[in-house]
Amino acid sequence: MVTCYLRYVIDPYKLAEFEQYAQMWIPLVNKFGGQHHGYFLPSEGASNIALALFSFPSLAEYEQYRKDSMQDEACLAAFRFAEETRCVISYERSFMRPLLPA
Repeated sequence: MVTCYLRYVIDPYKLAEFEQYAQMWIPLVNKFGGQHHGYFLPSEGASNIALALFSFPSLAEYEQYRKDSMQDEACLAAFRFAEETRCVISYERSFMRPLLPA
C-alpha cells in the first residue's frame, strides 16, 4: 500500500472554495480504486495550510489513477474549479507506506 500525502498552501480567504474543491475529490479518489482518508483544514496555527491523505494498493495503481483522472470529466471539472477560484496557491506531493498494527 502507498499513501499519498498532499500539503496545500491555500488562500485563507477562499477556505469555502477549497472545502468545495476537497469535497469533489474524495469520491473521485474512491471511484478510481483509492481510499481517501480525508482533508485536514486549518483550525489553529497556520491559516493557509491544508493536508490530504489517500491510499492506493500500489504505486502502479496510483499512477493509473493519475492517468485515468486526466480523461475523466468530473476530475477535469475539479481541476478547473481550483484554477478558476484560485483557492490553491501551491501543493506538494509525497508518498509514504503506512506501518499498521502487527
